Amino acid sequence: MKQFLPRDMQTIKFGKITVALALVALSATVSAQPMPAPQPFKATYIAYKWGDDVGQATMQLEALSENQYSLTYSSDVSKFFLSDERFEHSIFFIEDQQLVPSQYHYKRTGTGPDKQLGLKFESEPTPTVQIKNGDTLEWNGELDNQLYRLDIARQLKIGNHDLNYDFINYRGEKRHYGISVLGNETLSLPYGQLNTIKIKLVRDSKTRETFAWFAPKLNYQLVRLQQFKEGDEQGDIRLSEFELH
Repeated sequence: MKQFLPRDMQTIKFGKITVALALVALSATVSAQPMPAPQPFKATYIAYKWGDDVGQATMQLEALSENQYSLTYSSDVSKFFLSDERFEHSIFFIEDQQLVPSQYHYKRTGTGPDKQLGLKFESEPTPTVQIKNGDTLEWNGELDNQLYRLDIARQLKIGNHDLNYDFINYRGEKRHYGISVLGNETLSLPYGQLNTIKIKLVRDSKTRETFAWFAPKLNYQLVRLQQFKEGDEQGDIRLSEFELH
């Protein structure tokens, strides 16, 4: 279903973020190869819980202008009397081949408390992150909750496996993840059989584990994401449809 932006999220050409700030956002080893520009796509996933099909998720990247992009993620899952609907929207720029966040919105509804977050990344007069509730954070080049996942695919495409990211999560908290490349794995997905690169997110938490798989054949698209908490599977999305635009 087509997602419409609220008025304050309609496409706006913001002033460019300084190159120095953008380079801080990604602390990956610099490669001699040019970084590929993001290629618009739409990916649809089936969501699983304890092996059962519990819903669907969609990720879509759209070009808004020459160097401005929109990335959305939506999911709608339910099992028994539990339900969870989520929507994330990032607007970002490409500057000096790096992803530079501009706006991020998050909304969650369903069983339990509803949650939402709105962020604006501003470089002037001082680098800050404006939170919709009126709070601010010092901005030291962190990405938003979605962009680091998009950048992993770009880095893997040029053979860069030395990756780590600073970002602001959907709670408005600063976090740091390392990326451990575990190797190649062939997956049988609803989409079909794919050869993939498997990674693990490395974080301070000892109770949570997240694994992700990217398929070189599909422009290094994320094709599976699986999360565990204290050994119990929290969610598993697997690619069912994919198209490049």
